[in-house]
Amino acid sequence: MIRITELKLPLNHSDADLKNALHERLATHIIDYHIVRRGYDARRRGHILLVYTIDCTVENDTDCLNVHTQDKHIQKAPEVKYQFVVDRADGEQLSSQSSYQRPIVIGAGPCGFMAGLLLAQMGLRPLILERGKAVRERTVDTFAFWRKTNFNPESNVQYGEGGAGTFSDGKLYTQISDPNHYGYKVLTEFVKAGAPEEILYLSKPHIGTFRLVSMVEQIRAEIESYGGSYQFSAHVDSILMDKDRQIMGVKLTDGTEIASRHVILATGHSARDMMASLYKDGVAIQAKPFSVGVRIEHPQSMIDKVRFGPQAGHEKLGAADYKLVHHAGNDRGVYSFCMCPGGTVVAAASEEGGVVTNGMSQYSRAERNANAALVVSVDPQKDYPDNPLAGIDFQRALERKAFVLGGSDYKAPVQRVEDFLAGRATTALGEVIPSYKPGITPSNLIDILPNFVVNAIKEALPSFNRKLSGFSFADAVMTGVETRTSSPVRIPREENGNSINTQGLYPAGEGAGYAGGIMSAAIDGIKMAEAVAKDLMCK
Repeated sequence: MIRITELKLPLNHSDADLKNALHERLATHIIDYHIVRRGYDARRRGHILLVYTIDCTVENDTDCLNVHTQDKHIQKAPEVKYQFVVDRADGEQLSSQSSYQRPIVIGAGPCGFMAGLLLAQMGLRPLILERGKAVRERTVDTFAFWRKTNFNPESNVQYGEGGAGTFSDGKLYTQISDPNHYGYKVLTEFVKAGAPEEILYLSKPHIGTFRLVSMVEQIRAEIESYGGSYQFSAHVDSILMDKDRQIMGVKLTDGTEIASRHVILATGHSARDMMASLYKDGVAIQAKPFSVGVRIEHPQSMIDKVRFGPQAGHEKLGAADYKLVHHAGNDRGVYSFCMCPGGTVVAAASEEGGVVTNGMSQYSRAERNANAALVVSVDPQKDYPDNPLAGIDFQRALERKAFVLGGSDYKAPVQRVEDFLAGRATTALGEVIPSYKPGITPSNLIDILPNFVVNAIKEALPSFNRKLSGFSFADAVMTGVETRTSSPVRIPREENGNSINTQGLYPAGEGAGYAGGIMSAAIDGIKMAEAVAKDLMCK
């Protein structure tokens, strides 16, 4: 097949227009084609173009390529089919032996369930241990917290099947290098599980919370059909090791011990007690940079008009997003993160007595407000004591301050941008109505945020307003606090996936410091599943 990249067409083009453009570009008969990627170029407001990458089947690939040797946008299409490192029959033969110990996956978020799916598809019958509940039960608990402040520390936005990404925008794009096309494997498995086929080609695909719920259930069903299994409310208390630091299994909080010499640690970025347990047991852990700040909300209609001009609202564009970066004078990076078009700000606490914010959108992205994290980089070398777990304490302190400022009942403190810039408390809201539930308390976020965060955001807001007109809109609302942008620790691992000082422990995904979102976490889960499979087949 021939791949054409950077094929640009007007927003309102027809299918016939697309086919004609392909014929004109290749100057040969096209038997068939399919869209690999579709994005847009919105640099000229009012003249937005759709940008395609398309694979074409032609009569003679070689002749076509020879004609277009000087065109870097016409190349042979790469092979993207995933290749398993272990044949299923070989895996099933190994796992049928009486001495076989099933690999354990701790955590059923994107990293964990993709690791489990790959191991199951290779016939290796993984056991997935999830401290929270199955996704539908967890959803009931989460909505009970949002609506009635019935907080469950083991079943919430952070803990439970599907991971934190279940209550998000369901973004499925990443900027990590992916030479082995793991990302395509993830997307095809998601489509098999019920995600819309458009995620295979949209440049910024998303699913939305409700679709993620059913998709996660379907993936669990497939894992079980291949001989894998789940245990919910299975909170791992500690790992078990021999004197040579070889993993021998795990111990649950109820005292149950499960034997295994291969454990994939896919806990997510909020399993603070697990990190403390690993550190106590001598597992190598390092402090890692992360970011903290607030959620900021604007009218989605305003963002659409600024980004798309007169073409705002076009069905092929959907709700507009943005990405902003500023390097502040205090040598801090300030940036927007996890932008949720047409979404809501949600309560994402995982500990009693703390307020944590996150963003969520449904597939339609049809809510009134746009929201995004507005965060500032935290430097382990200068912002807290020299201890690998001190970043967790830094996050926790901010969350507890926000809890108190909000009223000590899980309401979140909020502040208008105009008031924040003026350094005064907000007493009344304006045009933007905060979407956070269980509720909000007008406050002064300056009272709880570190000075370097306040100063950096104050400097960044006018800069962002120049890049995205209206960003520092007086009535835009800031909700505190955003602390779980990424894990504050990294568990270093060897090239073969093992912890550098604990053999058989495979740190993976966001919690171990190797991912930052659904796609990158799922891809890392595949990598660690491959590492485990290779090791199992060698022994």
